[in-house]
Amino acid sequence: MNEAPLPNMIVIGAAKSATTWIARQLRTRPDMFMPGPEPHYFSRDFDKGLQWYQSLFADARPGQLVAEKSADYLAHPHAPARIAALLPSVQLIAQLRNPVERAYSDYCMLFRRGQVDGDVARHLHSRTAIESRFLEDGLYGRHIRRFLDHFPREQLKIILHEDIKRDPAGVTAGVLQTLGLPPLPDSAHLEARVNDGASPLVPLALRRLPSPIKRMVAPLRGNPLFEGARNLIARPVRYPPLPDDVRRYLVDFYQQDIEDLAHILDRPLSGWAGHALAA
Repeated sequence: MNEAPLPNMIVIGAAKSATTWIARQLRTRPDMFMPGPEPHYFSRDFDKGLQWYQSLFADARPGQLVAEKSADYLAHPHAPARIAALLPSVQLIAQLRNPVERAYSDYCMLFRRGQVDGDVARHLHSRTAIESRFLEDGLYGRHIRRFLDHFPREQLKIILHEDIKRDPAGVTAGVLQTLGLPPLPDSAHLEARVNDGASPLVPLALRRLPSPIKRMVAPLRGNPLFEGARNLIARPVRYPPLPDDVRRYLVDFYQQDIEDLAHILDRPLSGWAGHALAA
């Protein structure tokens, strides 16, 4: 019996930078196989072992390009070396967003889940931050250089979030070209946004139901009666705004790393700081 294949391509992050979007575009293709949930094998689930990781790709058909997406690989200190040891020829894709926007978006995601409180400054300032991910994950220059210690530059395709918003079809075509895949004739389904943080949520107490109850409820999702009842109690989420002083702090925090990333990309990124201050 043949062993399951391993990935030819990995989307490594960054979190909150439209990685779900690119994964959705790739999953529509019959010549690609990408398992649904993020494996996180080369980061937090490395102890599960290679056999477990390989089993995720067991359903790939012969001739399909095999891929995975785990948005925490980019910032994980051990992921580059682990990936290089197992998959030295893998194509890597990194999607990067203005780090100030990324940090605030990441905070809003956890606020939406009820995992952080409404004190934005406490979570997005290095002296008071409880979650280091909010700031550390946006130090792209540092993280990219760690990958370049293990991979040649041509194996790491870097996409900017603003390019996705401006030309999603063009970005997708560029990724397919990098992977050696032909474009699909119809790209009308392409959109620049996947995750909708503005959609209403049910009260926090219901979102924190014990896991056994959640498993019982899961099959009801999509049922018109269930969705109708959910919509009756769902309410819009009101996110705490990003204070101007915190925004300025974040711009200063990331400035040197942005300059380093611009050097790596050979592309000016001065608009990131300017846009963050004007937003």
